[in-house]
Amino acid sequence: MRMGLPSMLLLFGLILMSWVSTAGGEARLCDFPKINHGILYDEENYKAFPQVPIGEVFYYSCEYHFMSPSKSYWTRITCTEEGWSPTPKCLRICFFPFVENGHSDSSGRTHLEGDTVEIVCNAGYSLRKNKNTISCVESGWSTPPKCTSTNCHVPILEANVDAHPKKERYKIGDVLKFSCRQNLIRVGPDSVQCYQFGWSPNFPTCKGQVQSCGRPPQLSNGEVRETTKEEYGHSEVVGYDCNPNFIITGPKKIQCVDGKWTTLPICVEQVKSCGYIPELEHGYAQQSVPPYQHGVSVEVNCNEEYTMIGNNRITCINGIWTELPLCVATHQLKSCKIGGANIRTFFRLVGKEFNHNAGIRYRCSHITENRHSVCINGKWNPDLDCTEKEELCPPPPQIPNAQNMTTTVNYQDGEKVAVLCKENYLLPEAKEILCKNGQWQSLPRCVASTAYCGPPPPISHGDITSFPLSVYPPGSTVTYRCKSFYELQGSVTVTCRNKQWSEPPKCLEPCVVSGEIMNKNNIQLKWISSEKLYVKTGDAVQFECKFPYQAKESSPSFRAICQEGKFEYPICMKPASIFS
Repeated sequence: MRMGLPSMLLLFGLILMSWVSTAGGEARLCDFPKINHGILYDEENYKAFPQVPIGEVFYYSCEYHFMSPSKSYWTRITCTEEGWSPTPKCLRICFFPFVENGHSDSSGRTHLEGDTVEIVCNAGYSLRKNKNTISCVESGWSTPPKCTSTNCHVPILEANVDAHPKKERYKIGDVLKFSCRQNLIRVGPDSVQCYQFGWSPNFPTCKGQVQSCGRPPQLSNGEVRETTKEEYGHSEVVGYDCNPNFIITGPKKIQCVDGKWTTLPICVEQVKSCGYIPELEHGYAQQSVPPYQHGVSVEVNCNEEYTMIGNNRITCINGIWTELPLCVATHQLKSCKIGGANIRTFFRLVGKEFNHNAGIRYRCSHITENRHSVCINGKWNPDLDCTEKEELCPPPPQIPNAQNMTTTVNYQDGEKVAVLCKENYLLPEAKEILCKNGQWQSLPRCVASTAYCGPPPPISHGDITSFPLSVYPPGSTVTYRCKSFYELQGSVTVTCRNKQWSEPPKCLEPCVVSGEIMNKNNIQLKWISSEKLYVKTGDAVQFECKFPYQAKESSPSFRAICQEGKFEYPICMKPASIFS
């Protein structure tokens, strides 16, 4: 295997240190640096050596959402007698958003892991566990920066509507379920949830007779999932999908409620595309030139003698690729076992091992329905579970200042609903609400867009170092960084002022030395031997003629300067005596 110059120098240093140790003194070595959330420059050439001699210099960079203490994109560390100096580490970057029902001097600012922020809640509100500070930790903020209270009032219901559980006071997150007396028909949701802004959706009524609905309405830039019919009964549900390059916001399903359909979702045009397909370890994808538009799917495959765990297609969703599958060596696939006294298979195979991809049907001792599961690399999917089914979430709430989300449809655990604010309102945080354990989680809020900026402007071959938000308050700053070998030109930060961001920087493209052009021009690199050499804008690379060629009289300089991805190659030709 061909070894690059840095690796050869490191190997020579290790051999030299070994000789010194044998000659009469023990040499000091540093352990190979392991950096959580960090990446070593040219790590492939170095990691073969478990230890590194004193004086050796490495460079490392941090993953997205993390930053070195020096706040540099590439940080230099040196092996000393005391170990690596400075100590290599990557700190979490935490962006502090608005405080719901409170305020903080840190709003709109970025903090590093270890920082603590003080929050002042409005009267009647408090942070979780009545604390007044939160900290930036490796996983993000220690607790959400939200002040919560507004018990919900005891609901006033129609005479024929029954609600449970009955309490004197309801707290945020409580779910109230409804039923009708005297065999009447419920019109409206079967449950509601308590939020900071009260109960949502509206309470149901009970009727003796209900109307049916006609065909479901047409959705602009979308369509109904299934074949439609002329008439739908009360409580029947229809689902919608948006056309390619559009994202659905609001409930994906509408319901016939006493002769009227609930509110249609909205299909919003999505222009954010994805970059290169992420690399699949022990696998591959058919690469093409990005960008990949929203909604585009790409098939991925595993190498021979490897088996895929997960979906064989990844999709570009709102600028982000969905999760890659795993490629596991086929001979290393794990088998599954069946345990639990209350699980009975149809073939009485309790205790026997099942190979990868084997499916079983089973029944629980106290549940009559049959259940199915498949062995996926040592784990049952879904889990062999004899608990009762998880409760559904109530219909999603009507968030203040958001587009109409009126619906009576329940949602299953894990389902999400995208939120769209009304005109002149923006979302400062998450755009989706999540159904989890029978309750809606991560409720965003729509804030007035007046003294606010939208997302920071994107730049080619670079990105911001913090998690992007939809809304930033005046005075907010974000920091940019370029991809490896790209040179940043301009200010590294931009600031939100008067609803506009200051001018973003540019990432100047590096030059890639072409072996094909060098062969064509009869030249070679003067100092460096490498299969691929990157040169930053403004840096120089020196060439020389291959033997026995000589420089052409009109040849460009043999010291070529990279100018935004391009430089002129010198030209060498055979000497005149060779032609005669």
